[in-house]
Amino acid sequence: MFEKLTEKLLDVVKNLRGKGTLSESNIEDAVRAVRMALLEGDVHISVVKDIVEGVKAKAIGQDVLKSLTPDQQFIKILYDELVRVLGEGQSGFHFSPLPPGIIMLVGLQGSGKTTTAAKIAKFFGKEGHSTILVPADVYRPAAQQQLKVLSEQAKCFFFDPQGEKNPVEISKKAVEEAKARGIHRVIIDTAGRLHIDEELMKELKLISDAVKPDESLYVADAMAGQSGVQTAKVFYEKVDLTGVILTKADGDARGGVVLSVKATTGLPVKLVGTGEKIDAIELFYPDRMASRILGMGDVLSLIEKAEESIDIKEAQKTAKKLQKGEFTLDDLREQFRHIKKMGPLDQILGMIPGFSSMGNIPKSEIDEKQLKRMEAILDSMTKEERQNPKILDGSRRKRIASGSGTTVAEVNNIYKQYLEMKKMMEKMKKGGMKSILRNLKGSF
Repeated sequence: MFEKLTEKLLDVVKNLRGKGTLSESNIEDAVRAVRMALLEGDVHISVVKDIVEGVKAKAIGQDVLKSLTPDQQFIKILYDELVRVLGEGQSGFHFSPLPPGIIMLVGLQGSGKTTTAAKIAKFFGKEGHSTILVPADVYRPAAQQQLKVLSEQAKCFFFDPQGEKNPVEISKKAVEEAKARGIHRVIIDTAGRLHIDEELMKELKLISDAVKPDESLYVADAMAGQSGVQTAKVFYEKVDLTGVILTKADGDARGGVVLSVKATTGLPVKLVGTGEKIDAIELFYPDRMASRILGMGDVLSLIEKAEESIDIKEAQKTAKKLQKGEFTLDDLREQFRHIKKMGPLDQILGMIPGFSSMGNIPKSEIDEKQLKRMEAILDSMTKEERQNPKILDGSRRKRIASGSGTTVAEVNNIYKQYLEMKKMMEKMKKGGMKSILRNLKGSF
Protein backbone atom coordinates (compact mmCIF):
# COMPACT_ATOMS: atom_id res chain seq x y z
CA MET A 1 0.00 0.00 0.00
CA PHE A 2 1.39 3.42 -1.11
CA GLU A 3 4.81 1.84 -1.67
CA LYS A 4 6.06 4.43 -4.18
CA LEU A 5 4.90 7.44 -2.17
CA THR A 6 6.38 6.03 1.03
CA GLU A 7 9.70 5.37 -0.68
CA LYS A 8 9.96 8.93 -2.03
CA LEU A 9 8.97 10.59 1.27
CA LEU A 10 11.47 8.45 3.18
CA ASP A 11 14.17 9.57 0.74
CA VAL A 12 13.37 13.19 1.63
CA VAL A 13 13.78 12.45 5.33
CA LYS A 14 17.00 10.47 4.77
CA ASN A 15 18.55 13.46 2.99
CA LEU A 16 18.09 15.51 6.18
CA ARG A 17 19.91 12.90 8.26
CA GLY A 18 23.29 14.13 9.40
CA LYS A 19 22.42 17.81 9.01
CA GLY A 20 23.18 19.92 12.08
CA THR A 21 19.86 21.79 12.18
CA LEU A 22 16.84 22.57 10.04
CA SER A 23 17.95 25.63 8.05
CA GLU A 24 15.96 27.66 5.55
CA SER A 25 18.08 26.19 2.78
CA ASN A 26 17.60 22.48 3.61
CA ILE A 27 13.93 23.10 4.44
CA GLU A 28 13.43 24.54 0.93
CA ASP A 29 15.10 21.48 -0.60
CA ALA A 30 13.05 19.07 1.51
CA VAL A 31 9.76 20.87 0.83
CA ARG A 32 10.49 20.89 -2.92
CA ALA A 33 11.14 17.13 -2.80
CA VAL A 34 7.91 16.54 -0.81
CA ARG A 35 5.97 18.53 -3.42
CA MET A 36 7.39 16.37 -6.23
CA ALA A 37 6.72 13.14 -4.30
CA LEU A 38 3.08 14.11 -3.72
CA LEU A 39 2.50 15.21 -7.31
CA GLU A 40 4.04 11.98 -8.63
CA GLY A 41 1.81 10.14 -6.13
CA ASP A 42 -1.24 11.60 -7.95
CA VAL A 43 -2.26 13.76 -4.98
CA HIS A 44 -4.64 16.58 -5.98
CA ILE A 45 -2.77 19.82 -6.70
CA SER A 46 -4.75 21.83 -4.11
CA VAL A 47 -3.95 19.22 -1.44
CA VAL A 48 -0.26 19.22 -2.39
CA LYS A 49 -0.20 23.00 -2.00
CA ASP A 50 -1.95 22.78 1.37
CA ILE A 51 0.45 20.13 2.77
CA VAL A 52 3.58 21.87 1.44
CA GLU A 53 2.58 25.26 2.84
CA GLY A 54 1.77 23.72 6.23
CA VAL A 55 5.08 21.83 6.39
CA LYS A 56 7.10 24.86 5.36
CA ALA A 57 5.43 27.19 7.86
CA LYS A 58 5.95 24.79 10.77
CA ALA A 59 9.51 23.85 9.81
CA ILE A 60 10.69 27.45 9.46
CA GLY A 61 8.83 28.36 12.64
CA GLN A 62 10.95 25.71 14.44
CA ASP A 63 8.05 24.95 16.77
CA VAL A 64 9.47 21.51 17.55
CA LEU A 65 11.33 19.72 20.31
CA LYS A 66 15.01 20.64 20.50
CA SER A 67 15.87 17.07 21.45
CA LEU A 68 14.93 15.86 17.95
CA THR A 69 17.37 15.60 15.05
CA PRO A 70 16.54 17.47 11.78
CA ASP A 71 15.15 14.36 10.08
CA GLN A 72 13.05 13.53 13.16
CA GLN A 73 11.79 17.11 13.32
CA PHE A 74 10.80 17.09 9.68
CA ILE A 75 9.04 13.71 9.75
CA LYS A 76 7.08 14.83 12.83
CA ILE A 77 5.93 17.98 11.01
CA LEU A 78 5.08 16.01 7.86
CA TYR A 79 3.18 13.42 9.92
CA ASP A 80 1.08 16.13 11.63
CA GLU A 81 0.22 17.70 8.28
CA LEU A 82 -0.80 14.37 6.74
CA VAL A 83 -3.06 13.62 9.73
CA ARG A 84 -4.68 17.05 9.37
CA VAL A 85 -5.37 16.51 5.66
CA LEU A 86 -6.62 12.94 6.19
CA GLY A 87 -9.22 14.09 8.68
CA GLU A 88 -7.96 13.86 12.30
CA GLY A 89 -9.86 11.18 14.19
CA GLN A 90 -11.84 8.08 13.25
CA SER A 91 -15.31 9.22 12.16
CA GLY A 92 -17.10 5.90 12.77
CA PHE A 93 -20.70 5.11 11.85
CA HIS A 94 -23.67 7.11 13.07
CA PHE A 95 -26.87 5.11 13.41
CA SER A 96 -30.25 6.02 14.88
CA PRO A 97 -30.83 4.65 18.43
CA LEU A 98 -33.54 2.26 17.22
CA PRO A 99 -32.39 -0.51 14.85
CA PRO A 100 -31.94 -1.16 12.07
CA GLY A 101 -29.03 1.10 11.14
CA ILE A 102 -29.23 1.62 7.38
CA ILE A 103 -26.28 2.03 5.00
CA MET A 104 -26.74 2.85 1.32
CA LEU A 105 -23.73 2.23 -0.93
CA VAL A 106 -23.39 4.30 -4.10
CA GLY A 107 -20.73 4.63 -6.79
CA LEU A 108 -19.74 3.82 -10.34
CA GLN A 109 -19.88 0.31 -11.80
CA GLY A 110 -16.69 -1.64 -11.09
CA SER A 111 -15.76 0.26 -7.92
CA GLY A 112 -16.45 -2.82 -5.79
CA LYS A 113 -19.80 -1.92 -4.17
CA THR A 114 -21.22 -5.46 -4.07
CA THR A 115 -18.10 -7.03 -2.58
CA THR A 116 -17.77 -4.10 -0.15
CA ALA A 117 -21.37 -4.63 1.03
CA ALA A 118 -20.48 -8.20 2.07
CA LYS A 119 -17.22 -7.06 3.68
CA ILE A 120 -19.09 -4.53 5.82
CA ALA A 121 -21.58 -7.23 6.83
CA LYS A 122 -18.66 -9.44 7.90
CA PHE A 123 -17.16 -6.49 9.80
CA PHE A 124 -20.43 -5.90 11.68
CA GLY A 125 -20.74 -9.63 12.34
CA LYS A 126 -17.43 -9.56 14.23
CA GLU A 127 -18.91 -6.81 16.41
CA GLY A 128 -21.95 -8.99 17.15
CA HIS A 129 -24.42 -7.24 14.84
CA SER A 130 -26.78 -9.10 12.51
CA THR A 131 -26.91 -7.70 8.99
CA ILE A 132 -29.10 -8.09 5.92
CA LEU A 133 -27.77 -7.40 2.41
CA VAL A 134 -30.20 -5.80 -0.05
CA PRO A 135 -29.76 -6.33 -3.82
CA ALA A 136 -31.07 -3.00 -5.19
CA ASP A 137 -29.05 -3.31 -8.41
CA VAL A 138 -31.65 -4.66 -10.84
CA TYR A 139 -29.70 -3.89 -14.02
CA ARG A 140 -26.31 -5.60 -13.91
CA PRO A 141 -26.63 -9.27 -14.92
CA ALA A 142 -26.20 -11.65 -11.97
CA ALA A 143 -25.67 -8.75 -9.51
CA GLN A 144 -28.33 -10.11 -7.16
CA GLN A 145 -27.00 -13.65 -7.37
CA GLN A 146 -23.47 -12.38 -6.66
CA LEU A 147 -24.68 -10.61 -3.51
CA LYS A 148 -26.51 -13.75 -2.39
CA VAL A 149 -23.34 -15.85 -2.73
CA LEU A 150 -21.34 -13.20 -0.86
CA SER A 151 -23.93 -13.08 1.93
CA GLU A 152 -23.31 -16.79 2.53
CA GLN A 153 -19.56 -16.14 2.77
CA ALA A 154 -20.16 -13.24 5.17
CA LYS A 155 -22.61 -15.40 7.19
CA CYS A 156 -25.32 -12.74 7.13
CA PHE A 157 -28.93 -12.44 5.92
CA PHE A 158 -29.89 -11.83 2.29
CA PHE A 159 -33.11 -10.11 1.21
CA ASP A 160 -34.83 -12.06 -1.57
CA PRO A 161 -36.59 -9.58 -3.91
CA GLN A 162 -38.88 -12.41 -5.15
CA GLY A 163 -39.14 -11.00 -8.65
CA GLU A 164 -39.54 -7.35 -7.65
CA LYS A 165 -37.79 -5.12 -10.22
CA ASN A 166 -38.22 -1.71 -8.59
CA PRO A 167 -35.08 -0.87 -6.51
CA VAL A 168 -37.04 1.57 -4.34
CA GLU A 169 -39.63 -1.09 -3.44
CA ILE A 170 -36.89 -3.67 -2.83
CA SER A 171 -35.16 -1.30 -0.40
CA LYS A 172 -38.40 -0.41 1.44
CA LYS A 173 -39.44 -4.06 1.85
CA ALA A 174 -35.95 -5.04 3.04
CA VAL A 175 -36.03 -2.40 5.78
CA GLU A 176 -39.50 -3.58 6.85
CA GLU A 177 -38.23 -7.18 7.03
CA ALA A 178 -35.20 -6.09 9.07
CA LYS A 179 -37.48 -4.33 11.57
CA ALA A 180 -39.80 -7.35 11.79
CA ARG A 181 -36.89 -9.78 12.39
CA GLY A 182 -34.92 -7.53 14.72
CA ILE A 183 -31.90 -7.33 12.38
CA HIS A 184 -29.40 -4.68 13.47
CA ARG A 185 -28.00 -3.46 10.14
CA VAL A 186 -29.29 -3.05 6.57
CA ILE A 187 -26.80 -2.59 3.72
CA ILE A 188 -28.30 -1.54 0.38
CA ASP A 189 -26.21 -2.35 -2.70
CA THR A 190 -27.40 0.14 -5.35
CA ALA A 191 -26.81 0.10 -9.10
CA GLY A 192 -23.79 1.73 -10.67
CA ARG A 193 -23.05 2.99 -14.16
CA LEU A 194 -19.92 3.24 -16.26
CA HIS A 195 -20.40 7.00 -16.03
CA ILE A 196 -22.69 9.41 -14.18
CA ASP A 197 -26.17 9.95 -15.65
CA GLU A 198 -29.32 11.69 -14.45
CA GLU A 199 -31.41 8.50 -14.31
CA LEU A 200 -28.97 6.91 -11.86
CA MET A 201 -28.98 10.00 -9.64
CA LYS A 202 -32.79 10.17 -9.64
CA GLU A 203 -32.99 6.52 -8.61
CA LEU A 204 -30.53 6.99 -5.76
CA LYS A 205 -32.46 10.03 -4.55
CA LEU A 206 -35.74 8.05 -4.59
CA ILE A 207 -34.19 5.18 -2.58
CA SER A 208 -32.70 7.66 -0.11
CA ASP A 209 -36.02 9.48 0.34
CA ALA A 210 -37.85 6.17 0.81
CA VAL A 211 -35.63 4.51 3.44
CA LYS A 212 -33.76 7.53 4.89
CA PRO A 213 -30.36 5.80 5.37
CA ASP A 214 -28.24 6.70 8.38
CA GLU A 215 -25.14 6.49 6.21
CA SER A 216 -24.92 7.11 2.45
CA LEU A 217 -21.40 6.07 1.48
CA TYR A 218 -19.62 6.60 -1.82
CA VAL A 219 -17.51 3.59 -2.79
CA ALA A 220 -14.35 4.85 -4.51
CA ASP A 221 -11.77 2.75 -6.32
CA ALA A 222 -8.37 3.90 -5.01
CA MET A 223 -6.81 2.72 -8.28
CA ALA A 224 -8.95 5.15 -10.31
CA GLY A 225 -6.85 8.13 -9.29
CA GLN A 226 -8.14 11.70 -9.25
CA SER A 227 -11.05 10.90 -11.59
CA GLY A 228 -12.49 8.88 -8.69
CA VAL A 229 -12.24 11.89 -6.40
CA GLN A 230 -13.95 14.14 -8.95
CA THR A 231 -16.77 11.60 -9.36
CA ALA A 232 -17.26 11.55 -5.59
CA LYS A 233 -17.77 15.32 -5.68
CA VAL A 234 -20.50 14.97 -8.34
CA PHE A 235 -22.29 12.27 -6.32
CA TYR A 236 -22.04 14.48 -3.23
CA GLU A 237 -23.81 17.31 -5.09
CA LYS A 238 -26.67 15.01 -6.13
CA VAL A 239 -27.02 12.63 -3.15
CA ASP A 240 -26.71 13.49 0.54
CA LEU A 241 -23.48 11.52 1.18
CA THR A 242 -22.05 11.04 4.67
CA GLY A 243 -18.70 9.43 3.86
CA VAL A 244 -16.41 7.48 1.55
CA ILE A 245 -15.18 3.89 1.44
CA LEU A 246 -11.89 3.35 -0.40
CA THR A 247 -11.60 -0.01 -2.16
CA LYS A 248 -8.49 -1.69 -3.63
CA ALA A 249 -6.20 0.42 -1.44
CA ASP A 250 -3.80 -2.54 -1.27
CA GLY A 251 -3.12 -2.10 -5.00
CA ASP A 252 -2.59 1.67 -4.81
CA ALA A 253 1.18 2.28 -4.80
CA ARG A 254 0.77 6.04 -5.28
CA GLY A 255 -1.58 7.03 -2.45
CA GLY A 256 -3.07 10.03 -4.27
CA VAL A 257 -6.74 9.23 -3.67
CA VAL A 258 -6.45 8.53 0.04
CA LEU A 259 -4.69 11.87 0.59
CA SER A 260 -7.04 13.84 -1.66
CA VAL A 261 -10.55 12.61 -0.99
CA LYS A 262 -11.25 14.24 2.40
CA ALA A 263 -9.74 17.60 1.47
CA THR A 264 -11.46 17.85 -1.91
CA THR A 265 -14.92 16.48 -1.01
CA GLY A 266 -15.16 17.33 2.69
CA LEU A 267 -16.34 13.76 3.29
CA PRO A 268 -14.63 11.56 5.90
CA VAL A 269 -13.18 8.22 4.82
CA LYS A 270 -14.99 5.58 6.91
CA LEU A 271 -13.49 2.28 5.72
CA VAL A 272 -10.61 1.03 3.60
CA GLY A 273 -10.59 -2.20 1.58
CA THR A 274 -7.20 -3.88 1.90
CA GLY A 275 -7.53 -7.06 -0.13
CA GLU A 276 -9.80 -9.52 -1.91
CA LYS A 277 -10.81 -11.66 1.07
CA ILE A 278 -14.21 -11.14 2.70
CA ASP A 279 -12.64 -9.79 5.90
CA ALA A 280 -10.12 -7.51 4.15
CA ILE A 281 -11.65 -4.22 5.27
CA GLU A 282 -10.77 -1.96 8.19
CA LEU A 283 -11.83 1.28 9.83
CA PHE A 284 -9.98 4.33 8.55
CA TYR A 285 -7.81 6.03 11.18
CA PRO A 286 -6.07 9.17 9.82
CA ASP A 287 -3.18 8.94 12.29
CA ARG A 288 -2.54 5.26 11.52
CA MET A 289 -2.73 5.89 7.77
CA ALA A 290 -0.28 8.81 8.01
CA SER A 291 2.05 6.55 9.97
CA ARG A 292 1.88 3.88 7.24
CA ILE A 293 2.44 6.41 4.45
CA LEU A 294 5.61 7.60 6.20
CA GLY A 295 6.88 4.04 6.71
CA MET A 296 6.45 4.32 10.49
CA GLY A 297 4.28 1.21 10.72
CA ASP A 298 0.90 0.75 12.39
CA VAL A 299 1.30 -1.11 15.65
CA LEU A 300 -2.30 -0.64 16.83
CA SER A 301 -3.78 -2.21 13.68
CA LEU A 302 -1.21 -4.99 13.89
CA ILE A 303 -2.28 -5.75 17.48
CA GLU A 304 -5.97 -5.72 16.47
CA LYS A 305 -5.31 -8.16 13.61
CA ALA A 306 -3.37 -10.42 15.95
CA GLU A 307 -6.19 -10.37 18.51
CA GLU A 308 -8.72 -11.33 15.80
CA SER A 309 -6.72 -14.24 14.42
CA ILE A 310 -4.86 -15.72 17.39
CA ASP A 311 -6.44 -17.95 20.01
CA ILE A 312 -5.71 -16.34 23.38
CA LYS A 313 -5.30 -19.65 25.23
CA GLU A 314 -2.86 -20.91 22.59
CA ALA A 315 -0.94 -17.63 22.75
CA GLN A 316 -0.63 -17.87 26.54
CA LYS A 317 0.53 -21.46 26.25
CA THR A 318 3.20 -20.45 23.71
CA ALA A 319 4.27 -17.49 25.89
CA LYS A 320 4.86 -19.81 28.85
CA LYS A 321 7.00 -22.09 26.72
CA LEU A 322 9.05 -19.16 25.47
CA GLN A 323 9.59 -17.89 29.02
CA LYS A 324 11.05 -21.28 29.88
CA GLY A 325 13.35 -21.06 26.87
CA GLU A 326 11.53 -23.91 25.13
CA PHE A 327 11.07 -23.44 21.38
CA THR A 328 10.61 -26.25 18.87
CA LEU A 329 9.96 -26.44 15.15
CA ASP A 330 6.35 -27.24 16.05
CA ASP A 331 6.12 -23.79 17.66
CA LEU A 332 7.65 -22.21 14.56
CA ARG A 333 5.09 -23.99 12.39
CA GLU A 334 2.28 -22.66 14.60
CA GLN A 335 3.61 -19.08 14.28
CA PHE A 336 3.52 -19.34 10.48
CA ARG A 337 -0.13 -20.37 10.67
CA HIS A 338 -0.97 -17.39 12.88
CA ILE A 339 0.76 -15.01 10.46
CA LYS A 340 -1.21 -16.42 7.51
CA LYS A 341 -4.50 -15.84 9.36
CA MET A 342 -3.61 -12.18 9.90
CA GLY A 343 -3.63 -11.40 6.17
CA PRO A 344 -1.22 -10.83 3.26
CA LEU A 345 2.37 -10.87 4.49
CA ASP A 346 3.41 -7.61 2.80
CA GLN A 347 0.58 -5.76 4.59
CA ILE A 348 1.47 -7.26 7.96
CA LEU A 349 5.15 -6.39 7.55
CA GLY A 350 4.19 -2.87 6.48
CA MET A 351 2.63 -2.37 9.92
CA ILE A 352 5.95 -3.04 11.65
CA PRO A 353 7.63 0.29 12.50
CA GLY A 354 10.75 0.95 10.42
CA PHE A 355 10.24 -2.02 8.11
CA SER A 356 9.66 0.17 5.03
CA SER A 357 13.05 1.79 5.48
CA MET A 358 14.89 -1.55 5.72
CA GLY A 359 15.60 -1.72 2.01
CA ASN A 360 18.50 -4.11 2.53
CA ILE A 361 16.17 -7.06 3.20
CA PRO A 362 16.06 -9.41 0.15
CA LYS A 363 12.60 -9.62 -1.41
CA SER A 364 12.72 -13.43 -1.19
CA GLU A 365 12.82 -13.24 2.60
CA ILE A 366 9.47 -11.44 2.83
CA ASP A 367 7.72 -13.18 -0.05
CA GLU A 368 4.46 -14.94 0.82
CA LYS A 369 5.39 -17.84 -1.46
CA GLN A 370 8.58 -18.26 0.54
CA LEU A 371 6.51 -18.50 3.73
CA LYS A 372 4.41 -21.26 2.13
CA ARG A 373 7.56 -23.16 1.13
CA MET A 374 8.88 -22.93 4.68
CA GLU A 375 5.56 -24.20 6.01
CA ALA A 376 5.67 -27.09 3.51
CA ILE A 377 9.12 -28.04 4.82
CA LEU A 378 7.82 -28.14 8.41
CA ASP A 379 4.74 -30.15 7.33
CA SER A 380 7.03 -32.73 5.68
CA MET A 381 8.81 -33.43 8.97
CA THR A 382 7.61 -36.04 11.42
CA LYS A 383 6.30 -35.00 14.83
CA GLU A 384 9.49 -36.37 16.39
CA GLU A 385 11.70 -34.31 14.05
CA ARG A 386 9.84 -31.09 14.85
CA GLN A 387 10.00 -31.75 18.59
CA ASN A 388 13.67 -32.77 18.53
CA PRO A 389 15.40 -31.04 15.55
CA LYS A 390 18.81 -32.39 16.62
CA ILE A 391 18.01 -35.70 14.90
CA LEU A 392 17.80 -33.99 11.48
CA ASP A 393 20.75 -35.71 9.79
CA GLY A 394 21.58 -35.60 6.08
CA SER A 395 19.27 -38.42 4.97
CA ARG A 396 16.29 -36.97 6.89
CA ARG A 397 16.86 -33.51 5.37
CA LYS A 398 17.00 -35.02 1.89
CA ARG A 399 13.68 -36.85 2.50
CA ILE A 400 12.06 -33.63 3.84
CA ALA A 401 13.24 -31.64 0.81
CA SER A 402 11.84 -34.28 -1.55
CA GLY A 403 8.52 -34.45 0.32
CA SER A 404 8.03 -30.67 0.36
CA GLY A 405 9.16 -30.01 -3.21
CA THR A 406 12.05 -27.86 -1.98
CA THR A 407 15.84 -28.19 -1.79
CA VAL A 408 18.14 -29.45 0.96
CA ALA A 409 19.59 -25.92 1.08
CA GLU A 410 16.14 -24.54 1.98
CA VAL A 411 15.72 -27.19 4.69
CA ASN A 412 19.14 -26.23 6.07
CA ASN A 413 18.15 -22.56 5.96
CA ILE A 414 14.96 -23.04 7.99
CA TYR A 415 16.93 -25.06 10.57
CA LYS A 416 19.47 -22.24 10.78
CA GLN A 417 16.69 -19.67 11.29
CA TYR A 418 15.18 -21.87 13.98
CA LEU A 419 18.51 -22.00 15.84
CA GLU A 420 18.78 -18.19 15.69
CA MET A 421 15.27 -17.79 17.10
CA LYS A 422 15.94 -20.38 19.82
CA LYS A 423 19.11 -18.52 20.76
CA MET A 424 17.10 -15.31 21.09
CA MET A 425 14.51 -17.04 23.28
CA GLU A 426 17.27 -18.32 25.57
CA LYS A 427 18.68 -14.79 25.89
CA MET A 428 15.22 -13.57 26.78
CA LYS A 429 15.02 -16.19 29.51
CA LYS A 430 18.38 -15.09 30.95
CA GLY A 431 18.41 -11.34 30.41
CA GLY A 432 14.79 -10.40 29.82
CA MET A 433 13.39 -8.09 27.14
CA LYS A 434 16.13 -5.47 27.54
CA SER A 435 18.68 -8.01 26.41
CA ILE A 436 16.60 -8.76 23.30
CA LEU A 437 16.23 -5.08 22.44
CA ARG A 438 19.98 -4.54 22.78
CA ASN A 439 20.59 -7.41 20.35
CA LEU A 440 18.00 -6.12 17.88
CA LYS A 441 19.40 -2.61 18.03
CA GLY A 442 22.82 -3.93 17.10
CA SER A 443 21.39 -5.83 14.13
CA PHE A 444 20.09 -2.83 12.20
